[in-house]
Amino acid sequence: MPELTVWMALLSWPFLLGGMFFFVAGTLGLLRFPDVYSRLHAVTKADTLGLGLLVVGLSLRSGSWHSAALMLLVWLLIMASGATACQLLARYQREADSDAAESETEQSSDAR
Repeated sequence: MPELTVWMALLSWPFLLGGMFFFVAGTLGLLRFPDVYSRLHAVTKADTLGLGLLVVGLSLRSGSWHSAALMLLVWLLIMASGATACQLLARYQREADSDAAESETEQSSDAR
């Protein structure tokens, strides 16, 4: 039985490293991308995949199905809340952009 534990620990490392890579990539996207929509995309996609890979890696290391199921549940809740938050932030930004465009149009028509 200890050999199985060693194999599971070795098998979990690629998932853990992949998860960390996607978290770092999402963070760099948040800092480097030019507009709000690109930043939101980088954060939600990369962090969701990164967390999923971390959950798989940690589930392989956990000793029970109960803890693996809890981690899976947390991941599913974070996926749902991340998508909802991203949608709300994108909608707010779109409305702010349209308000700014309307304001700019009104100012240019008043100048004529």
